[in-house]
Amino acid sequence: MQSLEVRIMKTKWKNASSLELNGGNQQDANDLCDMITVLKGRRPGSTPNSDSGMWAHSMTVQDYQDLIDRGWRRSGKYVYKPVMNQTCCPQYTIRCRPLQFQPSKSHKKVLKKMLKFLAKGEVPKGSCEDEPMDSTMDDAVAGDFALINKLDIQCDLKTLSDDVKESLQSEGKNSKKEEPHELLQTQDSVGEKLGSGEPSHSVKVHTVPKPGKGADLSKPPCRKAKEIRKERKRLKLMQQNPAGELEGFQAQGHPPSLFPPKAKSNQPKSLEDLIFESLPENASHKLEFTRFLCSSPLEAETPPNGPDCGYGSFHQQYWLDGKIIAVGVIDILPNCVSSVYLYYDPDYSFLSLGVYSALREIAFTRQLHEKTSQLSYYYMGFYIHSCPKMKYKGQYRPSDLLCPETYVWVPIEQCLPSLENSKYCRFNQDPEAVDEDRSTEPDRLQVFHKRAIMPYGVYKKQQKDPSEEAVVLQYASLVGQKCSERMLLFRN
Repeated sequence: MQSLEVRIMKTKWKNASSLELNGGNQQDANDLCDMITVLKGRRPGSTPNSDSGMWAHSMTVQDYQDLIDRGWRRSGKYVYKPVMNQTCCPQYTIRCRPLQFQPSKSHKKVLKKMLKFLAKGEVPKGSCEDEPMDSTMDDAVAGDFALINKLDIQCDLKTLSDDVKESLQSEGKNSKKEEPHELLQTQDSVGEKLGSGEPSHSVKVHTVPKPGKGADLSKPPCRKAKEIRKERKRLKLMQQNPAGELEGFQAQGHPPSLFPPKAKSNQPKSLEDLIFESLPENASHKLEFTRFLCSSPLEAETPPNGPDCGYGSFHQQYWLDGKIIAVGVIDILPNCVSSVYLYYDPDYSFLSLGVYSALREIAFTRQLHEKTSQLSYYYMGFYIHSCPKMKYKGQYRPSDLLCPETYVWVPIEQCLPSLENSKYCRFNQDPEAVDEDRSTEPDRLQVFHKRAIMPYGVYKKQQKDPSEEAVVLQYASLVGQKCSERMLLFRN
């Protein structure tokens, strides 16, 4: 018998956020701007992809929460922020709202695939099409444009109503002469033609069936086999329990076909129902999960009003039958669970572990929210609309994208039309809106210099190099006023 398990781990750091600007040649006074702007992926003759970056020796979870809400992201101890209006592929911070999350059809398919594997040892045939990097996004981003097309079709149908009436009136006189093989079209088929771009004047609509054709109104409507099976089951239960509430319902004069099903039968299964569905005692495999605090610049914190596991960085380990097959790195912060990355055994790629782990982390966020109410978001890193391989994150709905100029969250549905027209977009539609946490008092910025903590207003009086001010002010504008006053900027 086999099993899968997940574990979490963490480490402790100093009680102050300490940062060091990084990049370029730090001893070259004429190139100090490279101390904050790091150019990545440069090729001779090509345009570099720019990031603003710094090394975090230690950082509080609140400081990092505020940073990721300004578009920053960490990779190990390196914390970076894309220069959105310069990079070839703008990277927008994306977060999911787990409390309103409902798994899509493709998500359910992944969860059912895992359950079948654990219960019966079934291995799906063919390639792993549900892995995030191969996602087609049929249930999410592409669905937005399908919805737009549907709305357009409905509008077109309204404008066509007069034309259709005239067409029916003119053709009513000659209806007996029409050939029997003439196509009958419903409103849905009209919508399909309009959605395909065919001219509307070529569509013929008949609302009344010809004699001998169409539904016979004297007979009851056809019913789906699934509904018939459900009714048979209800009748059987009624016969087995004649004193039950179904009998009372029938005694009131209602026919058996009108017996109301139980409320739960019409409700879709929750994410937790799908993940934690019970397995048979003789299940082929066993999946277990453990969490351990792991090495990170984030300080471990366990406040009384926080989650039981505390805040910080964790390894979430997936164990299958005593063998570790995947590890997800997550940061548990005051307002969110932030997914850092996942690595897994490629022999188990058929289980779509990327999608599966994301769904587990969303469910974990909901679990943490039960005790810590402000912890209610799941951050998925960066969404890159211009990269087909990175658009899969838009499948986890509802979700929001971070405006790169005002740092407010905007529902992804409102952002997609703009991203179709331009790679870089300001999502906030208010032209008067500004960054509320912009640096307004740079002299209050905290600097750690020569083993002493001092405000920037004092530090700059000791500096003779005028270019140093440009670097520090750029840092202040990127991290915002709140973080600049709490974090210590290390200057050597």
